[in-house]
Amino acid sequence: MPVIPPPDEPGDADIDARQGESPSEIPAQEVPAQEALAAESHESSTGGADGHPDRQVEVDVGLSGVLYRFLRLLLHVVCRVYWRVDVHHQSAVPAQGAVLLAPVHRSFIDFIVVTEVTDRKIFIMAKDNLWKSKLLGRVLESVGAFPINRDAAGDRLALDRAQSVLERGNVLIMFPEGTRGTGPFLQDLHEGAAFLAARTGAAIVPIGIGGTQDAMRKGGKFARPVKVHIEVGSPILPAPRSERGRVPRSQVRELTARLSRELQRLFDLARTRPGGA
Repeated sequence: MPVIPPPDEPGDADIDARQGESPSEIPAQEVPAQEALAAESHESSTGGADGHPDRQVEVDVGLSGVLYRFLRLLLHVVCRVYWRVDVHHQSAVPAQGAVLLAPVHRSFIDFIVVTEVTDRKIFIMAKDNLWKSKLLGRVLESVGAFPINRDAAGDRLALDRAQSVLERGNVLIMFPEGTRGTGPFLQDLHEGAAFLAARTGAAIVPIGIGGTQDAMRKGGKFARPVKVHIEVGSPILPAPRSERGRVPRSQVRELTARLSRELQRLFDLARTRPGGA
């Protein structure tokens, strides 16, 4: 997927979190989707190359609030009864303000079980092929999900929606590995979470999940009733912006590295609890 990678020079290339300036003119390469999101976001708030002005994107769920609450309750029952989900340090999730939930990703069901970490309304960035089924798409939208095209060179609408969710002080689930991995070690994280946090001031909450890989492995068609453990880490705050609203790109890299270390620690804890492998 063509995107703008980080600058090659050792010095800082500032990110304008207020105005969305692109850090530099950099050749495109094939790299994962969330870095495309991050790079594309530099242009989206000012319109970038296509000249569109700032715009507020509608991100409300597609169906009624009553249905949303019903489906959240249904998911809660499934999580607690079928997967016996237990959540450690749930109080670490802020009760108000913009929050970016950043879970490890090993199974399709991760986006379901991670909703157990908070009672707040949650929005979810999910791969667009889930919308091939109109019925499933409607259900996903009713619980706050919106699609992202991971095969496009930066999905402008998905990025705008993600930023709008956080700017409104809501909660967003975003998988920093970008796609489902396997094994006990994290894949290299993309910088999308750090970029969005820097742009919006959202707190990043790292989340380790143990057990979901055994419940439903990548490519699996059926989820087994395996015990799931969730470890919630302390919120990681983005670097403060300057008076001009700028954040050095080196700080975004450091935030991504810090998130990676904490996610691995939490993932290890979740996996080593009984039944959490």
